[in-house]
Amino acid sequence: MAEIGKIIVLLGAILVIVGLLLVALGRFNVPVGHLPGDISYRGKNFAFYFPLGTSILISIILSLVFYFFSRLRR
Repeated sequence: MAEIGKIIVLLGAILVIVGLLLVALGRFNVPVGHLPGDISYRGKNFAFYFPLGTSILISIILSLVFYFFSRLRR
């Protein structure tokens, strides 16, 4: 049970760090969520937005982070 508690605390800390990073990026006008490759369509009564470029960037960053953590655990 203690291991699950540690994992939950770690995930909470990661969420806080990501949240603070997003707030900081928003204050410095970094276009997170409005990168090239993001798909947006606005019709008369309909709006569609899919952040494809942002999703790819986040995927690459998370892959690198998890790779480095896995290398540290060995």
